[in-house]
Amino acid sequence: MLPAAQQAARAASPAAAATPTVDNRPLPVHTVEDFAFSVDLPVDRALPLFGAVREQDWAADWAPDVVWPAPAIDREGMVFSVAHGDQTAIWVNTALDPVARRVQYVYVIPGVVATVITIALTAQESRTHVSVRYERTALAADANHAVEGMAVHDRAAGPLWQHQIEQYLSVHLG
Repeated sequence: MLPAAQQAARAASPAAAATPTVDNRPLPVHTVEDFAFSVDLPVDRALPLFGAVREQDWAADWAPDVVWPAPAIDREGMVFSVAHGDQTAIWVNTALDPVARRVQYVYVIPGVVATVITIALTAQESRTHVSVRYERTALAADANHAVEGMAVHDRAAGPLWQHQIEQYLSVHLG
């Protein structure tokens, strides 16, 4: 049980006020966060960087354990797992479409969250505009706080992704 001051602060927070209830029980939350940035690559060279295998090239903390296909290649239908603290998320690449310039993943941390990540790329002359959407649904009301925390992280991820990709490109494309 939270101390009275923390209960009052939580009740007064916008997230608590916005959490729908049924019979005075909170419902699982659903969050949607978008961010965008540009990379200094043409779209046909930028798109592969958003596959699970190629993301390892630029995201130091990204370590997918590929279940299928073997050998590990980025493709639609790819299945892999990723450690999230003391839990494991199961990921599926639901779209890797170079014609539509779209990549999508769905992942689940059982009992906590189902997440859909959609990445859309748009050509800007020799550069690429990258739009990312994270949609998260808590799988139980007691996971709401964790999912709301993930949404805060999602909201701030654009500059980090852009910086990591730019750093990778500066080393590998000089």
